[in-house]
Amino acid sequence: MTGANAHPAYETPRVVTSAASVVLEENPSNMTLEGTNTWILRGPDAPASIVVDPGYLDTAHLERVVAAAGPVELIVLTHHHPDHADGAPWLAERTGAPVRAFDPGLCLEGDPLGDGDVVRAAGLELTVLHTPGHCADSVSLRFDHGGVVHVLTGDTVLGRGTTVVEHIGDYLRSLDRLAELPAGSIGLTGHGPEREDLLATVDQYRRHRQQRLDEIRGALDVLGTDATPRQIVEHVYADVDRGLWPAAEASVTAQLEYLQG
Repeated sequence: MTGANAHPAYETPRVVTSAASVVLEENPSNMTLEGTNTWILRGPDAPASIVVDPGYLDTAHLERVVAAAGPVELIVLTHHHPDHADGAPWLAERTGAPVRAFDPGLCLEGDPLGDGDVVRAAGLELTVLHTPGHCADSVSLRFDHGGVVHVLTGDTVLGRGTTVVEHIGDYLRSLDRLAELPAGSIGLTGHGPEREDLLATVDQYRRHRQQRLDEIRGALDVLGTDATPRQIVEHVYADVDRGLWPAAEASVTAQLEYLQG
């Protein structure tokens, strides 16, 4: 975006630490918050970078990523959703970097990521944590820098609000796993600002999820056990922007499956 309508938040990479900067994609919405965060990672004196979640196949955004990243050694995806992954083939062709993801179908000239793998690139070591729940192939990526643990959370933890969940049991277990990270860990999120106290956020997410489960149990008591997800959304999410109701319905469906399992 250029000229009178240009917005500096989309034009300029934002430096978060000396090893991590973020290029914000111009795709704001109720689901993506300000837009997708494309992360550029580079350790001290490293000759090339890692790009995490290139975003949509949006050439204007991807050109900004190329300009900010310089030489790219590796492209990593936190999960398969198009607002994170669709631009990866374009970026791989442009930079010659391989693409790695938990889902083998997303990989290009790179091996699939496995839980516990340590990815060494761009002067950093990224430890892969399989954190399903938002979707089955979600991963979080941990690296230590400057004595602080940083975790790229994709959509497992957002910078503001809570995320859509496909499988509640998996998601609760993923939150339990993130809760085991060291105190002071920082969350580098897929959408929205950083979470300066990731563990506090994880605790909030767990309490929120349990509260929603209790609300759905209460809705079933009122509406009957044959209530549809839509009816439950109208009952539980009455004070939520209706533009978010389709996402809420997906979460309610997952929570019903969890409660009935």
